Amino acid sequence: MSYSQYGKLCTEVYDLTKEVGQSFSGDLEFYKEKLKDCNGRILEAMVGSGRVIIPLLESGLKVDGVDDSENMLSSCRHRLEERGLHAELYESDLQSLDLPHRYEFIIIPGGSFLLIDDRSESIQALRKLHDHLEPGGRLIMDVFLPDGQFETGKVNTSVFPLPDGDTITMESKLVEADFFHQRKVTHLKYEKWRNGSLIDTELQRFALRWYGVEELRLILKEIGFSQIDICADFHEGRQPTGTNQQIVYQAVK
Repeated sequence: MSYSQYGKLCTEVYDLTKEVGQSFSGDLEFYKEKLKDCNGRILEAMVGSGRVIIPLLESGLKVDGVDDSENMLSSCRHRLEERGLHAELYESDLQSLDLPHRYEFIIIPGGSFLLIDDRSESIQALRKLHDHLEPGGRLIMDVFLPDGQFETGKVNTSVFPLPDGDTITMESKLVEADFFHQRKVTHLKYEKWRNGSLIDTELQRFALRWYGVEELRLILKEIGFSQIDICADFHEGRQPTGTNQQIVYQAVK
């Protein structure tokens, strides 16, 4: 049994539930519109297995990707190869980012920034992203607020049939909900089954840190970003009004 952030079984489930080109609440269309006139390099931070980067590459943009999960990057490379595409992919966490390029745009879709659960590390990550932007370059990312369900100890089970006939079950258990420090931690247990026999098991610690709308704006401003625009649900000019919305930040170096 392994204990990991994004291991092999987690990646298999991720690939099933986040297909290449799949849009969530219009996020993919939003990013494509924002990037369509970009002539320089783009970096997708926390790129995962390619849901967003591949459609961007297919539209003719030059996009690199970075992720700290070897399994996610391996899946992303495979998906790129299937489509005859190439991208420079880097294995690194954001707080120690040191890439050879500077970027016109850096994007973090899917609320992935919230997965950096240590506050000081998340701020360091934003500093590193600021460093990797060209002067006048833009950071675009979306985040969300927790759903309000904080019943610690409760176990939920999901079942994911795989194309090859195997099945992965996932047990989810909330083990920590800290309102003061704005974070929660869930333990996920993946089990892979074949013909009624258990063939693999994996545990994942899934932590989530959230931010107030103005809190994150102030953090970006303190780091040195300017022209910080916020909108809700991938609609320009729509201000956040509730906890069930996706909150999009656009900031200029």
